[in-house]
Amino acid sequence: MRLLTFILLAAALAVPPAASAQEVSPTLTLDDAIHLALMRNKNLKAFSYYRGISRANLLVARGAFDPSLVAGRSSSSTQEGGLGVVQFDSIRSDNYSVGLQGVLPFGTQYSVSGTSSDERDQYSGFARNYLTFGGFTVTQPLLKNFGFDANLVNVRIAKANRAISDLTYRQSAIATVTNVVLAYSNLQLAHDQLNAARRSRDLAATLLDANEKEYKVGSISQSDVITARAFLAAQEEPILVAERAVRDDQNELRDLIGEDLFFEDEPLFALAPVTIPDITVDPRADIQRALGARPDYQISRLGIVKDRAAEKAAVNGVLPQVDFVGGYGYNGLATTFDVSRNMVEDRQNPSYSAGLAVTIPLTFAVGRGRLRAARLQRLQDEEFLRQSEADIAVGVAAAAGQIVTTKQRVAADEAAYALAKQALDGEVKKKLAGTSTTLAVEQQQSSVTAAEITVSFALAAERQAVANYDQALGATLERYHITLSGD
Repeated sequence: MRLLTFILLAAALAVPPAASAQEVSPTLTLDDAIHLALMRNKNLKAFSYYRGISRANLLVARGAFDPSLVAGRSSSSTQEGGLGVVQFDSIRSDNYSVGLQGVLPFGTQYSVSGTSSDERDQYSGFARNYLTFGGFTVTQPLLKNFGFDANLVNVRIAKANRAISDLTYRQSAIATVTNVVLAYSNLQLAHDQLNAARRSRDLAATLLDANEKEYKVGSISQSDVITARAFLAAQEEPILVAERAVRDDQNELRDLIGEDLFFEDEPLFALAPVTIPDITVDPRADIQRALGARPDYQISRLGIVKDRAAEKAAVNGVLPQVDFVGGYGYNGLATTFDVSRNMVEDRQNPSYSAGLAVTIPLTFAVGRGRLRAARLQRLQDEEFLRQSEADIAVGVAAAAGQIVTTKQRVAADEAAYALAKQALDGEVKKKLAGTSTTLAVEQQQSSVTAAEITVSFALAAERQAVANYDQALGATLERYHITLSGD
């Protein structure tokens, strides 16, 4: 039944304005608004693409270690001769190659290949000679570019970015839900102010009606009627202002839940009362909970993970480059390709190579600069993380304080409102007894309206304090039993 109601509400919001203007105002609960925002909020949808982008970038980083199939064919022709030599030689060559090559995560570059060269020259009547080779070659860094730290840095950073993208989406979802809660509360407040303004007008109209009746029987003067009529006229402007606020606040909520068009003839939502949860504040436990749950703090920690990966790679980068280069294979030489290839397959004519290639920069300026920058970047981000911890502690304390203060505000303002109504009742009775004036009753009516509006502001502040408290703790999604895809 709950799902059916939600589907019908979403369909009603999708109806064009001309059609929906004739319908009864839809009832929108806070849970409905939150679920609509999670489905249709444009900003949240935009943030969702970061997750796919980060996963694609991780695929790129890991793909650097995928082997590659390589093949080639080339032809060349060379004319040879010397000074004073009448006869020239013509050499022609066709070269073929196929192999598998790649890089391993600890830095080894490998190639397993087969090559064949068909060389012919004019002196031999262009007789064919096939030189075939099959084997492998490796280049193994021994210092610089050796090990996982040097070769997996891009993978480690991409994995951290993947986790960051998930946390960024979660943070955006928390912000979206919080904004919906605040917007819903603001719309409730606007409705409360509108209702208070209308009740104030009704009280003024009741007072005017009573004064007109008393004037007819001669109990009061005409000035009392004029005063009551002026007071009633003054109640129209607050109603107009409140009606405008209701429309504007509803448009803000509609924007958050994914609406595109905002017309004046849109029906106003009928809101459902929101129950304010009873929250017990525990400062020490709340801070630890926030550090474990807030996405922005976890993103900062992952930033340091990226810094450390880059720093480890930079440490490797200041080493001299010493590479072992070697290979092993078999050769074939014959006038036909098949015979030459068979010689390789039969492992005839083995050959090998081994050696070292050494590259030593004279100053190591590039490596030292990169290492210094990476280390300073890590140190800076660690300081930012410590500052973030302090900011979170301050934010949680402030949010917890608002929970306590707003509860006290509501209790105090409701008591003041009850007393203002009692004072109004007493002033009305005094006027009926002839011991009070129209002006005194109007002043008490204004006090009741002001007290009622103050209560509505206090209630809105309490609702918003809960929303801000949940956001400060990173518990917004838990509060509304929301599970994101991928959690």
